[in-house]
Amino acid sequence: MNPSRRTVLIAATTAALLPTPARAAVPKAAAAAIAPYASYWYPDSFPSGSPGTGITWRSLKSWTAAGDTDLAFNAASVPLAARFTPTPANTTARSGQARIQALVSFGPTSSNASQGSATADYYALTHWAYLDELVFWGGSAGEGLILAPNAPIVDAAHRHGVPVLGNIFLPPTAYGGQLQWTRDLVQTDSTGHYPLAAQLVAVAAAYGFDGWFVNAETGGGNTALGTAMLGFVKELKSLAAARGQRVTWYDAMTVNGTVSWQGALNSQNQAFFQAADDMFVDFRWSASTLASSGTKAVQLGRSRYELWAGVDVESNGSDTSVNWDAIVPGGSAHVTSIGFYRPEWTRNHLPASRTPGDFHAADDRFWTGRSLDPSGPDGTDPWRAPAVSVADRSTVTAVPFASVFNTGHGLRWYEDGRITSDTAWNHLGLQDRLPSRRWTVRTDGTRPTVTFDFADAWRGGSSVLVAGDPDRPVVLDLYATRLPIGDQTVVELTYRTDAGSVEVELAVATAEPGSAGAAPPYTYLPVDQGDGWSTSTVPLTSLSGTIHALGVRLTASDGPVQWRLGGIAVRDAESTPAAPAAPQITAATGGDLRLAWDAAPGAVRHYTLHRLLPDGTRRFLGATGQRAYFLTGLQPEQGEDTARFEVRAVGELYTSSDPVTVTHTW
Repeated sequence: MNPSRRTVLIAATTAALLPTPARAAVPKAAAAAIAPYASYWYPDSFPSGSPGTGITWRSLKSWTAAGDTDLAFNAASVPLAARFTPTPANTTARSGQARIQALVSFGPTSSNASQGSATADYYALTHWAYLDELVFWGGSAGEGLILAPNAPIVDAAHRHGVPVLGNIFLPPTAYGGQLQWTRDLVQTDSTGHYPLAAQLVAVAAAYGFDGWFVNAETGGGNTALGTAMLGFVKELKSLAAARGQRVTWYDAMTVNGTVSWQGALNSQNQAFFQAADDMFVDFRWSASTLASSGTKAVQLGRSRYELWAGVDVESNGSDTSVNWDAIVPGGSAHVTSIGFYRPEWTRNHLPASRTPGDFHAADDRFWTGRSLDPSGPDGTDPWRAPAVSVADRSTVTAVPFASVFNTGHGLRWYEDGRITSDTAWNHLGLQDRLPSRRWTVRTDGTRPTVTFDFADAWRGGSSVLVAGDPDRPVVLDLYATRLPIGDQTVVELTYRTDAGSVEVELAVATAEPGSAGAAPPYTYLPVDQGDGWSTSTVPLTSLSGTIHALGVRLTASDGPVQWRLGGIAVRDAESTPAAPAAPQITAATGGDLRLAWDAAPGAVRHYTLHRLLPDGTRRFLGATGQRAYFLTGLQPEQGEDTARFEVRAVGELYTSSDPVTVTHTW
């Protein structure tokens, strides 16, 4: 990547090897409990000198899963979900043509927490429906060059059907890059194989992510090094494919070993493209070079959409000027796919006082466009948002299905409409499968605003808020689905009316719309009214076949209206998960603890941790999809000699198991 476009990420981290876990509560003298962070490595050798404060230098060549003491915190728990493409929301969005890749820095290379942190100020990406590949961007010469994505990001992406790639960044010399690191990466053993290719595949398999983005930008190489890199990429791709992983090549190093960004697929990088699954085309592209690149890809027997045309949005986001017709023309077939560099601009450009609501407003603008409704794009908007060109996808294909519209961050934590923690938080792995078309609102009258809201929630940290003074019925599309309807299938809605008066109906479509941009053929079923948070169960006995779309119809009789949707569930029967087993404290330092437990049998959405206080009340501490959790800053309660912690499994329908308990003696 052009050095002028590079943000070098330098920060601090801590790491240590921990002893074998013990089953009993751990006394004060136990080994230190160290916060887990996302992993990063050098290929083999380190820089001269010593690492900065808190930074740990690690060699990928010497990594083993058995010796990775943070693996339990960093390994993903959600498999990659299959997706389908419903009838497009508008007449310009296409399926089977351009795809979208995003290179995102969710945090610094070091000190990137494995399992969230105590702030709501986080890039909580939610528009997964338009993404086909996410790259966990980062790396720096002073910390490490190879980054494994942390579990929350992989779990959220996988829940929405998006593969996640780790990043291999060999920096330009201007940013501290050393050619020795490139040589380290492509070293061979006595049999002529590339040991670090096997290591990379082993890391991805152990951590549960989907492959690697290879970005070789250190100059000074020669043809021999280019040949070695090509051999490395070929072996990496072969080993990765055997494990269901993929490899993306970045347009930087050429076949002669030098770094020369082409902005095209041509003879200088063609061999690397053919060795990999796809290629990110540097920002130097033009309309003519993209056209020729697409043609060359087809001539090579590949898809033109395996080329990601780089679009740098780090500085200006949705204000970036882009020649969209060179990539996704409106009147003809798309030319290539799109590769967004740093779309977390939607958070980073906001002032320090930003709120989660501020972020989601900017993020919706970026992904949906100025109209904020994918069913009705604004044709005068110079920013051609993904929703305008690319058909959305969905993973909602099996019963039971439930969502409490949790975006993966919040100002508080709610359980059954009650605040159980007033600490701000982020943990993307707790994010629900979210509505893909945000927000499609159909009405013949005044359109209300629809947003994720963080002032109140049924569970988690957010709910859907509909606010305005609608003078005609309003239909809000929620989910495109492929859910089979059985004799006992019901839909549950949990909602609350905060202002005004509104009649609520469940909208269910058992067929696709007749054409792109058309409304689903909804049947409207009455929903019981209630005070405060109410859960209404709507049987689907009058319907049969498959649910293709779910929504709600709101008819206001008194306004202005503020109506809040806290949850939706589709089920054939109620179910409660089994409890986890064998909870243990594996390390402790005062109020810092590492906990672990054995998985609950059956399907588990995530696990929750609570502290049982001396007065019998419970305090929410956190939740995770993993079977390990780090707690920090705990203090004894008055008169308390032993702290008691409860771990529960939470199922797809948000029902909780019986607790299992572990204690810690102060």
